[in-house]
Amino acid sequence: MKKYIAEAIGTFALVFCGTGAIVVNEVTQGTVTNAGIAITFGLIVMGMIYAFGDISGAHINPAVTIAFAYSKKFPWKEVPPYVIAQLLGAFAASGIVLYLFPESETLGATLPQLDVLRVLIFEVILSFFLMLVIINVSTGAKEIGVIAGIAIGGIVLLEAMFAGPITGASMNPARSIAPAFVSGNLHGLWIYLIAPILGCLLAVLSCKLVKDDNCCSE
Repeated sequence: MKKYIAEAIGTFALVFCGTGAIVVNEVTQGTVTNAGIAITFGLIVMGMIYAFGDISGAHINPAVTIAFAYSKKFPWKEVPPYVIAQLLGAFAASGIVLYLFPESETLGATLPQLDVLRVLIFEVILSFFLMLVIINVSTGAKEIGVIAGIAIGGIVLLEAMFAGPITGASMNPARSIAPAFVSGNLHGLWIYLIAPILGCLLAVLSCKLVKDDNCCSE
């Protein structure tokens, strides 16, 4: 149960701080800036990895959990409770953001700014890069030392910096589902459910091609 609570809290923190930064940026007419939003996402991911990495692995992302299971670094039986915990944390965060900023129309939801196919490809590639870093610095159940938080938080910051204004740089179904449902902005949501999972699975496949067999085993 401690693992599931850690995943719920970690995902709550990610969605609350990340989407909260987006909403605060809207409310204050750009005070936070896109760079500030990207930094917020990167730092909260880094912080949650250091806080919960040795407890649950700090996946805080259903796509990452599924990809770890596919890579045989994580048991499939743990996937459903992990995903449920992540979604509960995400919805709790969006609920609080709604309470704090009821005037916000999107609550930080990821809304595509290009046509569907281009956004889908963009998000697949972003998720591919994210998982590529994650799988090379972690074991699936626990993160490795100090490098994991810096590397993973850094790649999240990088991708949010340049892709956020175009796709929302979700890379995380839980991060997109919660604000979309709570705000009622369901347009294009399916992209942010499929693309992160597909991109993360492709990263696992690429790992198998370029590394030894222990890349995809406990």
